[in-house]
Amino acid sequence: MTLVLIVLLVALVFEYINGFHDTAMGFSHGTNDAQKTMGIIALSLMAATAARTLDRLPAWLDFLHTPEPAAGQSLEIATWIKVVCALTMAAGTAAGGWRIIKTLGHKMVRLHPVHGFAAETTAATVLFTAAHFGMPVSTTHAITTSIMGVACAKRANTLKLSVVERIIWAWVLTIPASGLTGYLLVRLSRLTGWIE
Repeated sequence: MTLVLIVLLVALVFEYINGFHDTAMGFSHGTNDAQKTMGIIALSLMAATAARTLDRLPAWLDFLHTPEPAAGQSLEIATWIKVVCALTMAAGTAAGGWRIIKTLGHKMVRLHPVHGFAAETTAATVLFTAAHFGMPVSTTHAITTSIMGVACAKRANTLKLSVVERIIWAWVLTIPASGLTGYLLVRLSRLTGWIE
């Protein structure tokens, strides 16, 4: 009976403190993935401004012009880029986050509050450390591998390898699929005359 009470107490405590590390995970997600997106948008706009690609745009799109910073100065990210990235990340998380949580927390391995705490604390620590040193790291990769580690610590056979295999294939295919999409968009833009 005492063991059951201890298990219930531990579950209650970890369910209560999950809110704190959920917040840390959300903040680290923003400091990492949103920062990468903002940097790519700002760099693209700066390159397009330098190449004078944006000169043919209508006057109401002048806010897209992003001049190169002076020597020794860092590029100041425009507020509209920050807002758009924050809204996009929030919308993406709201729209597809439940599927990711369901896959990682139920299909790949069954997690309990203590396991979620261990996985999210590990992932948030990795992401905060990476952000501190300016290294771009995928939030999805960090949390997924943290959950895999927790599952292996529980018992290696609790990890559903078929789900892990699908996740790894998705990671591997993302890079060439993104490259192909970028290539096709540039070709389409050239055909329509938007870029030379």
